[in-house]
Formats: sequence, structure tokens, C-alpha cells
Amino acid sequence: MAVYRSRNALAGPLGPDGLTTVTLPRTPLGRRGYRPADVDALLHRLTHELRERTRERDRAYAENQRIKNALRTWQSARTAARQGDGI
Repeated sequence: MAVYRSRNALAGPLGPDGLTTVTLPRTPLGRRGYRPADVDALLHRLTHELRERTRERDRAYAENQRIKNALRTWQSARTAARQGDGI
């Protein structure tokens, strides 16, 4: 899995537990809310993490399908061989 790199990012992968503990610095006095650069950095980070997890899930699904198909093929060949041997 690729690790998102940014000067504003937290260390390591950002999971659900880490997301609940993220704190963004407040804007200076006189302004309300968060600094847009920090919010944008967090959104970019979340986008990256979600893309990586989606890719990993898709790879795992494809591998699972490949294994299932190989097993079905092996089982069919094994059944045909047993029937051919008269077992």
C-alpha cells in the first residue's frame, strides 16, 4: 500500500480511528473556522487513502475470483477423471 506524503499529513495510514482524532488548527483570531489549506490537505489525504483501499479491495476480489475459478476447474477435472476410472 502506498503511503500518502504531505507536509500537513499525519504519519502512517489514516483509518477510522485515526480520522476521529484528527484536529485541524483554527484560524487566527478574528476569523471563524479552519484554515482552507489544512482542510484541503485533509481532503486530499482522505481521497488518497480511499483510492488505495479501493484498489486493494479490487485486487483481493480479482484474486478471490481467480482462485474460485481454478478450484472449479480442478474439481471438474477431478470429477471427470474419477468417472472415467469407474470410481
